[in-house]
Amino acid sequence: MLSVSHLTKKYGKTLACDDVSFRLDEGSVTVLLGPNGAGKSTLMKSVIGYLRYQGEITVGGHPAKTSEARRLMGYISEIPSLYPNLTVSEHMEFVARAYRLRDYRAHAEALLERFELFDKRKKFGDELSKGMQQKLNLCLGLLTRPRLLLLDEPMVGLDPHAIKELKTVIGELRADGCTVLVSTHMIDSVDRLWNRALIMQKGRICADVSREEAEETLEKLFFEITEQETNEKTDAPADWSVEQHF
Repeated sequence: MLSVSHLTKKYGKTLACDDVSFRLDEGSVTVLLGPNGAGKSTLMKSVIGYLRYQGEITVGGHPAKTSEARRLMGYISEIPSLYPNLTVSEHMEFVARAYRLRDYRAHAEALLERFELFDKRKKFGDELSKGMQQKLNLCLGLLTRPRLLLLDEPMVGLDPHAIKELKTVIGELRADGCTVLVSTHMIDSVDRLWNRALIMQKGRICADVSREEAEETLEKLFFEITEQETNEKTDAPADWSVEQHF
């Protein structure tokens, strides 16, 4: 469903993504892990089409920036971007019209019910608490019934009930053949969901592990790999010799 080939993205002299390549199959949940500055958000924003980059990204066989690919994708950002003068219901209608959805109202109402927003549907975006804004952000990303769903730190700010509901939704999407990519620091919250883990450090994927291959918990695996990478770089000999300076 998703193919990323030799993705490279620079911000000035900073290399945020360094020749990243991977493929995600239909009906899978992949967790994208890494410390701050590893390149996770840059990768997600490149896939969704927010950034210019070098390399090739396809969704369902279509180049990622085409309308065909975008119809297949849903994106839930870490920080909700809501319109202060639109109500909850109007936000849902706005997305439905943008994607030219038909017969969406029952689905929209069901999402609002699941995330405890149905009684808030007449409230404006700037009247919602941070947690409610994130819940609406989830509903907007799920409204289009995407075949590829990207979630960037989706559980930040959510209450325990909403986190539980989101986990259930992710499981349902996987069962329905949707491909899910979740970028998160809350490793324990996705420990039972993942089929595959991509671990990034310094703009590169330093590990690509399936659940079947993993002999330890996801959290332990993450720390072992990232700490090993850090130690190897620290212990590596300096890349110069006396002769190079004369």
